[in-house]
Amino acid sequence: MPKLSSPRRNGHKADATRTARELLVLPSSQLKHKTDHRKATLERAQVLPGEAAHAPMENLVRKLLVEIGENPKREGLVRTPKRVAQAWEFLTSGYHADILEILNGALFNEKYNEMVIVKDIDFYSLCEHHLLPFYGKCHVAYVPNGRVVGLSKIPRIVDVFARRLQVQERMTNEIANTLMEALQPAGVAVVTEARHLCMLMRGVQKQNTVVTNSAVLGLFHEDRACREEFMQLISHRQMG
Repeated sequence: MPKLSSPRRNGHKADATRTARELLVLPSSQLKHKTDHRKATLERAQVLPGEAAHAPMENLVRKLLVEIGENPKREGLVRTPKRVAQAWEFLTSGYHADILEILNGALFNEKYNEMVIVKDIDFYSLCEHHLLPFYGKCHVAYVPNGRVVGLSKIPRIVDVFARRLQVQERMTNEIANTLMEALQPAGVAVVTEARHLCMLMRGVQKQNTVVTNSAVLGLFHEDRACREEFMQLISHRQMG
């Protein structure tokens, strides 16, 4: 019986072997989707090798530079399209995030039914109306209902929704609804405070304006005392 080629010596043969094994266990609908996806990926790689995914955006940035009266071939701007494409890939990475993968099983059974607060979570997002940044802090609270979540997961979920084209109101609701669905707690409360560059550097040009939004679900919506306790606790100064 012939031996399979080592992946290090012949990567293409190793990939083909893995692909064949994967196709054997896929239903026909998934098989077609996977085959089409691989075909499209190969076609893109043949047309635009290397960083193919960035090329269309880099071309758009070059056109934008021309439209505003700049020269994209000028020394300081030659690599700007590539930098901008990479920056936008990061700033909009929330579209491709998987909440279940982020949680990664970090839900633990715990008999604790008091408020858990993670406050002063820094976030940076992009206003979908002007594509300008808005940034600030997010405060999150939940009352467990038999399960608690790893604390680092809450800022990560905030980042998922901040790293998209957003309006602050929707972002606040999306964070609250996601936590409510994922954790199944007695209640969730989210408050966001932000400065919007579309108001600071253009338009009304009000430099000290802060926009505040809130979303309260479950116990925080039903119980005024619980809601007031949360608001009071997040108003306290950050520990030194």
